[in-house]
Order: sequence, then C-alpha cells, then structure tokens
Amino acid sequence: MFTGIIETLGVVKNLKSDKDNLHITIKSDITNELKIDQSVAHNGVCLTVVAIENDEYTVTAIKETLDKTNLADLKVNAIVNLERAMKLGDRLDGHIVQGHVDETGVCTNIKDENGSTVYTFEYNSSNKNVTIEKGSITINGVSLTVINSTKNGFSVAIIPYTWENTTFKTLLVNDKVNLEFDVIGKYVARLTNLN
Repeated sequence: MFTGIIETLGVVKNLKSDKDNLHITIKSDITNELKIDQSVAHNGVCLTVVAIENDEYTVTAIKETLDKTNLADLKVNAIVNLERAMKLGDRLDGHIVQGHVDETGVCTNIKDENGSTVYTFEYNSSNKNVTIEKGSITINGVSLTVINSTKNGFSVAIIPYTWENTTFKTLLVNDKVNLEFDVIGKYVARLTNLN
C-alpha cells in the first residue's frame, strides 16, 4: 500500500525485453535503502525489486502491466516518480493508493494559474471509472485532489513544490499518464451499481 506522496525521482538507465516482460533498471538516491522483493511504485505502478547493483536496481513489468499502464512507453533517461510502500504506523499524508493502475489517461491541457498549474486529463468513460469534485485521484503515482470533474475527465491543480519534485515538470499535452481512481470510491460505485 502507498500514499501517493512521491519520495524521489528515478532515472531509467536500461530497458530489456524478455519474452513479454520488460526489465526496467532505475538509478535512484534510495537504491541503497532497497532490498530484493521490496515493492516500489514507479509512476504509480507497484513493481518488485528483482536486482540491485550499486545505485541502480531492476524491476520487472509483465505483459498485463505493460498493457494497462504507460510503462511500455518508457525510454532510457526518462524520469519516473518513486514511492516505497508505506510503513505500518506512518501518517497517511496522501490517500490510500494500491499501486494498481486502473487505466491510462491523456493530458489535454496545461494552464498556468499564477502560483499553481492546472492540468486537465481525459480517460475512457466506458471503463466506468469515476471522479468526484474534491475526491482523490492518483496520476503517475501522485496523490491529488480532483477539480472540475466530468464524465470522462477532470483537472488537478499542482502547487510549485509538487511540480518541482515530480514528473509533472516534464508532462506535456497529449502525454499518457497512469490513473488509479480512489479505492473507496470504486467500492462505493460497485455497491451502488454505478459500475
């Protein structure tokens, strides 16, 4: 389980295909604190550490993960958001994040708001995922609050700290992002037959 509060950024150093899998090697300032079998969220996708060497570690994404996330689009030197799993007893500063991406979305607009930046996203409404005003959403692993919720889209306002310390500073219009919708909202929607 994660919180959506990004710890640090990592840099993709190597990508190696192996059958339908993709081995992703990341250079990070938290590598020396990792261990084999540990879960780390990469742009919001929970992956298991399978190898560690010096300041780089490797995780493996299977076909299911590659089909449902933006990890298949990674390139060498790409920057990724990183978060280790939360510790029992820690504060939950973001919201409950599973690291299981529901679908990808596309950035459709970026607007400077004189102190914050508003990003607008669209997603496939046929997947029956929903957002609500002031509800939670995870974008590339970042826990955020929804504004301007529509049937197949929403906006979020990014403060300068979040912009500087996440991949939002590299995000462009038409970029694909990983979306994890609020887990409590998903259960409520299922119970009320909205999905």
